[in-house]
Amino acid sequence: MKVKHTLKPIYDNNSQVLILGSMPSVKSREIGFYYGHPKNRFWKTLEKVFQEEIGSTTEEKISFLTKHHIALYDVIKECEIKSSSDSSIKDIIPNDIRPIINNSKIKTIFTTGTKAHQLYKKYIYPKTKIEDIPLPSTSPANCKKGIEITLIEKYKKIKDNIQ
Repeated sequence: MKVKHTLKPIYDNNSQVLILGSMPSVKSREIGFYYGHPKNRFWKTLEKVFQEEIGSTTEEKISFLTKHHIALYDVIKECEIKSSSDSSIKDIIPNDIRPIINNSKIKTIFTTGTKAHQLYKKYIYPKTKIEDIPLPSTSPANCKKGIEITLIEKYKKIKDNIQ
């Protein structure tokens, strides 16, 4: 199924780090915001890393991101995808993240999951020349034993890159 990315990037001129996923899940597209599947651990992981409750509304999440100078977007603008499966992604048109970088203080880019990292390297890195730091996926499909502790440890790098 051909899918177009419909979510706006979240950032402002004070954003210092950019977190890029691959493509919003079916649930995220339904609710109109990032990491919307109730079993996705993205928001819970950030709560633990920053030791702060985020809240459940889109506005609360945007406020949290802005407060902590975090920008959020995805690598893919358009692709063929089955359901929310990264492994099924093909016929990719990447997002142009240069306007985000040019209108912020972003110096560090993180990618969430193997597919986001691979696609960033292939499509976006050649234009930005900013190396990404790959992070494990917070998707419910990546539910290995002990992953919660690993996620928190790895995602602390985000906090470490914010001044």
